Amino acid sequence: MDVKTDSTGLDALFRPESIAVIGASDDPRKIGGRPIRYMIASGSAVKVYPVNPTRAEVQGLRAYPTAAAIPDRVDQAIIAVPARQAEAAVADACAAGVRSIVMFSAGFAEAGEEGAAAQARMLKMIRESGARLLGPNAMGSFNTADRVFSTFSTAMDRGTPAVGRVGMVSQSGAVGSYLQNLVISRGMAISKFVATGNEADVQAAECLEWMAQDPDTDVLMLYMEGCRNGPALIRALRTARRMKKPVVVFKSGRTEAGQTVAASHTGALAGSFQVFETVLREAGAWSCATLTEMVDVTYACAKGILPPDRTLAIVTVSGGVGVMSTDAAMESGLELPPVSDATLAAIQTELPLAVGLNPVDTTAQTVGDRAMLTRAVERVLRDRPYGSAMLFFANAGRNARDMEILAEPLRALRAEFPAMQLALCVQTTPEYRQQLEDLGYLVFEDPVFCVKALAAAASLSDVRRQPLVVPEVGTLPPFPSEGALDEARSKELLSAAGLPFAAEHVAASADEAAAAAAAIGGPVVLKVLSAEIAHKSEVGGVALNLSGEAAVRAAFAEVTGNAARAMPGAHIRGVTVAPMITGGTQTIIGAHCDPTFGPVVMFGLGGIYTEVLKDTVLRTAPVSHDTALEMIRAIRSFAVLDGARGQPKADLEAIAAAIVQVSQFIAARPDAIESVEINPFIALPQGGLGVDALIHRQGGAGEAAMS
Repeated sequence: MDVKTDSTGLDALFRPESIAVIGASDDPRKIGGRPIRYMIASGSAVKVYPVNPTRAEVQGLRAYPTAAAIPDRVDQAIIAVPARQAEAAVADACAAGVRSIVMFSAGFAEAGEEGAAAQARMLKMIRESGARLLGPNAMGSFNTADRVFSTFSTAMDRGTPAVGRVGMVSQSGAVGSYLQNLVISRGMAISKFVATGNEADVQAAECLEWMAQDPDTDVLMLYMEGCRNGPALIRALRTARRMKKPVVVFKSGRTEAGQTVAASHTGALAGSFQVFETVLREAGAWSCATLTEMVDVTYACAKGILPPDRTLAIVTVSGGVGVMSTDAAMESGLELPPVSDATLAAIQTELPLAVGLNPVDTTAQTVGDRAMLTRAVERVLRDRPYGSAMLFFANAGRNARDMEILAEPLRALRAEFPAMQLALCVQTTPEYRQQLEDLGYLVFEDPVFCVKALAAAASLSDVRRQPLVVPEVGTLPPFPSEGALDEARSKELLSAAGLPFAAEHVAASADEAAAAAAAIGGPVVLKVLSAEIAHKSEVGGVALNLSGEAAVRAAFAEVTGNAARAMPGAHIRGVTVAPMITGGTQTIIGAHCDPTFGPVVMFGLGGIYTEVLKDTVLRTAPVSHDTALEMIRAIRSFAVLDGARGQPKADLEAIAAAIVQVSQFIAARPDAIESVEINPFIALPQGGLGVDALIHRQGGAGEAAMS
C-alpha cells in the first residue's frame, strides 16, 4: 500500500464547513448520534446533515436518505455504520464529493485478512475520489476553536471542551479519550484532537505536522503505538521544532511483548523502540514513560513560560522534601546553584533555624507567619538568576488564612520574575488551586513529579533556542551489486570511504601467509576468510600472536581446517594476515537501515563488552562531527575512553571521524546496504584502527565474517 507523506487535504478533516453523518442516530448516546449532539450543544456554525434512510429528521435536523442526495456542498462525511455497510457508505460519500471521511466503523485491518481486503477496497475508492480518510476504527477528531466535533469521544460527556492551545494526536481512541479527561482535569484546554485508528490513509505523523503549523496550537501531545512512515514523523517533529512548539510523546510498545500487542491493536508497525527514542531525542521532543508524566510535562509547557536555562531554586518548609527534590533534580540533569552566604544569613535573621543554600529549608518556623516564608522566597530568587523555582508550601493551600496571606506576595513575585518558571508544590482545594494558577504558578502535589516536569520543560526550552542542523549526505562511489562481501572485501570498501584499518594481506596458501607475515615483520593474526562464516572465532578460524614461519604455516592449516570441518559448504578464500594490535580500547562502530526510520549509526565499547554491557548509543545517519563526539561521551562507560584509573586517553577526534564516515557510508546507500559493523575499532591515544568489518547487503546477500 502506498503511503502519503504530507498533510495535504487535512484542512477538510480539521476545518470542514459542512458534515454529513452517515449512520446518524436520533439517540444522542449512540456513536452515530454523538457528533450531532456535540455540535448542536456547542452552538457550532458547521452545517450538519444527518444521513439516515429511515428517518426524515434526526435530533431536530432534517435527514437525508444518502449523502449524495444532500443538495449543498459537503466537505466531510462521518461514517458510523456497521462494517458490512461501510463500503456502500464510502461509495455514497465519494459520490457526494466529500473531501474528507472520518470512519468510526471498525472490523477491518485490525480484524484479519477479510477486513484488511475490505479496507483496501474502500481506500481505493477514496483515493480515486481525491478525498482523505481518517480511520477506519477511528474515534475521530475535533477543533474547539471552530466548534467542529467529528468524534464520539465519551470525554465530552462532561461538557463541550473549552477552546485551548494544546494539540493532541493519538493512535488509540480509548487512550486519546482518557488523555482528554486527564488534560482537562489538570486545568488545560485543547485546541485540536485526533485519534487515527487503523491509519489506512491519514497517519498520526501527518496530523502532528498539520498541528505544528496551526496558529491555534502551542503545545503538542502525541500517543503512538507504531509508525509506518518514519521519514514523515521525522519531518513532523522537525516542523514542530522550527515552529518552536514543544512536543510531548508517549510511545507504547517498549518491549517485544508490548510491540506484539500494539500490532494486534491497530495493525501498526511497532518498530524498534530504541530507534524511536533516538528520533525523538534528535528532534527535541520529550519522551514520557507514563501518562502522568505526559500530562505533567504538557502542563509545565502549556502556561506559556518555559525555563530560560536548567538552573533550579528550591525553597521548602521540609528538609525531607529538600532531599527528595535534590535527588530528582540531579537525576533529571538540573543544576542547583547555591545562594550566597549573605542571603542565607539574611533569611536567618527572621528564621534562625533555616538551613541550606539550595535547597533552602525554612523549616516549620513559618507555620505561624506565612509572610516570613514569602520573604525568604523573595531573597532566594533575588540572589541570582534562576531558570525555574519550586516552592514547597506543604498544606498551606488548604488553609484560608494562609492563602489570604500568600496571595499578594505570590502575585508580586510573579510580576517581578516574569521569565522564570514558578511552581508551587502544595496541597490545596480546587478553588485555591485555580487561584494560584491564575496568578501564573504551576501547581503540583508531588515534589518529585514537579521537579521532573520542570526538567522536561527546561529541555524543551533549550531545544527551542538551538537551530536544527541536518547534515547532508555526501557522494560516494557506487556500491557493488555483486560479489561476495567477505572481511577483506568489506575492508576495501570501507577503506575507500576513508575508514582506517590495520594493514593486512590476503593469503590463499600457507606459502602466501608465511610471506605476508615476513613482510609485516612482527607478531601477526591469521583469520579464515569466507563470506559464509559470520563468526570466525566460534569455528576456530582465528589464530593470534603468531611469530615465525613455522607457526604461521601451522596456523594456516589449523584455521582453514577448523572452518572447513565446522562449515563444510562454505567457500574458503584463504586467510587474512594482519599485524597483532596491542593496547588501545576496543570500541564498536556500526550502522543499519531501520525499516521505519532509515539509516542509523551506533557507537559503544566493542569486543565482548558489546553484548555484555549493552552500552551503545544510536543516532540517525548521517551525523556531524559534533554529534559523533556527543555520542562518544553519551555511553555510560565513557570513563574507559577518558583515561579512567590512569589509562591513556583515547583519541576522541579519531573515533568521531570514523563514526561520521560510517554514517555517511550507509546514508549514501540505504537501498544497497542493510548494515555495517566495525568491531572492534581500536581507539588509540593517537588515531585508531578498524580490525574486523561486516557488511550486509539489503536482502542479506553477502556478509563479511566477524571474529
